[in-house]
Amino acid sequence: VMGGECIAIKTYGKRIDKMVIKNPVASKIAFGENPKSCYGRDEKMPQTRMAIAALLREHLKKAEEYLEQIELYMEHEDHDKPEYDMKMESLLPVLRGEIPFKVHAHRADDMFTAIRIAKEFDIKLTLDHCTEGHLIADELAEEGYPVIVGPSLSERSKIELRNLTFDTPGILSNEGLQVSLMTDHPVIPVQYLPICAGIAVKHGMKKEKALEAITINPAKTLGIDERVGSIEVGKDADIVIWDNDPFELQSNVLVTIIDGKIVYEK
Repeated sequence: VMGGECIAIKTYGKRIDKMVIKNPVASKIAFGENPKSCYGRDEKMPQTRMAIAALLREHLKKAEEYLEQIELYMEHEDHDKPEYDMKMESLLPVLRGEIPFKVHAHRADDMFTAIRIAKEFDIKLTLDHCTEGHLIADELAEEGYPVIVGPSLSERSKIELRNLTFDTPGILSNEGLQVSLMTDHPVIPVQYLPICAGIAVKHGMKKEKALEAITINPAKTLGIDERVGSIEVGKDADIVIWDNDPFELQSNVLVTIIDGKIVYEK
């Protein structure tokens, strides 16, 4: 149910420590068939969607109590310091509102469960995959959480993908939501992200919004838009130059620039 912390990195470099943009950038949790199928087949919890929600609530409540003990220790010298717990420590940035939960959720009911829990604990979240988002677009627009749609260029490999469609990004964008697109690499190799954006345009997404969905919107969603996501004075010089419209299948990358250095040239 809880996968761990996420990190944002550049896609080029010799040493990962020097490629980091922000760490941590989010914390990953999962709803639906993935945790069910992973543990249920071994007759372990969680085997149901109710159990997924219960486990998440239980650990968030424990983390809240852990945080309370830390704060009491910081405020009162005579209060015992709680025993260090790495799992609880990883949830503190979430509870403090410093980073969001990245919520793996395909079905509408899973997204509503995630939103319900986020409100209970006053935490931020992003809705990742959002496969049935088009079915509840008005409700998601009312809530206003960032959505990350994809992978759409794939088969319906599990039952919760039965409503998979390339119409989703456009419908959500037209409702005013901050939409990003993903390929769920390596499910769909990340180099096909511009093609997925082009198909989304074909299915009703405005072209400018599709470009935002693979540039500035992901940066905003991850809280790194002060450095990347658009070409502006003061930001990292991360630029790609194409020989044609990047949404067209025949287009090629001519030059890739990261941190002001040419790292690829055709």
